[in-house]
Amino acid sequence: MLLNSLFIIVGIALIIWGADRMTEGASSLARGMRVSEIVIGLTIVAAGTSAPELFVSLVSAFRGSADMAVGNVVGSNIFNTMLIVGCSAVVAPMAVSRDTVTKDIPFAFVASLLLFVLCFDDMDSVHLWGNEINRSDGIVLLVGFSAFMAYTFHVARKEGKLLPSDAGEIVQRPKDFSNLRRDLFFIFLGLACLIGGSELFVNAASYVAHRFGIRQSVIGLTIVAGGTSLPELATSVVAAYKGRSAIAIGNVLGSCVFNILLILGLTAVIHPLRIINITIVDLTMLFLSVGFLWLCAFTKYSISRREGLVLIAGFAAYMAWLFFLL
Repeated sequence: MLLNSLFIIVGIALIIWGADRMTEGASSLARGMRVSEIVIGLTIVAAGTSAPELFVSLVSAFRGSADMAVGNVVGSNIFNTMLIVGCSAVVAPMAVSRDTVTKDIPFAFVASLLLFVLCFDDMDSVHLWGNEINRSDGIVLLVGFSAFMAYTFHVARKEGKLLPSDAGEIVQRPKDFSNLRRDLFFIFLGLACLIGGSELFVNAASYVAHRFGIRQSVIGLTIVAGGTSLPELATSVVAAYKGRSAIAIGNVLGSCVFNILLILGLTAVIHPLRIINITIVDLTMLFLSVGFLWLCAFTKYSISRREGLVLIAGFAAYMAWLFFLL
């Protein structure tokens, strides 16, 4: 037990450090290629911080722990929209742009709704037991992810063709590949750490679940989801503290879309996911958390400290409910 507890800590450390290295390398590469900050925020940063969920879900699915793979994504998104946004807003109230309220949050909302529908697409009752997110469902999710990426790059082409120089002037920046080798090294090093850390984490978490008789779905919704969401938490809280609320909220929304459409889509295409212990309450909580975030942002185009505390309280209540079922 002590050794597996150490493996969980080491796995989390490798995941966080690997995500940081990969994100830094990818962001530097994007800047060198003259990609706008919008693309970096909604794609590179979101992809980097969602990479732990990707590898944990893939490893879990291949090892026959489908509930942990699905629970990891569902739990991570609840963690993102409630705890991370809540903590970020408590640190510093976050302004939300009109485009984010009318376009970006609705995309995350639709992605959550799509997952909700796919989990019931071959069921005759409200119970999820035995339902499968099959390869066809995975393809549907990947098509949705392609649409999200197409939209993001369409916006980037319109708004990011010209970038501000260090002097504040709008200029056409030339591409810079002087750091290409370093950037690629960081990307591949980060990926290696993510794979190794995910393997350690999933093995140790599965052992702990079995040792204490805890369902794998609960482990996926709590410990695994929390551990793989630490990069998003750190990124968003620091961004909010520095007054970069757009990065904070963009990271959360981008990660939510990545988690559902890309991670579950890719995982289901490679290895169909049979649901055993994920419940309608878990999916409803995912759906409502995005909806409440949308409502908070829509009212005054900001998320206040009070709303942040409400989000944190809601997350705490959900965690209490999960552990009450043990």
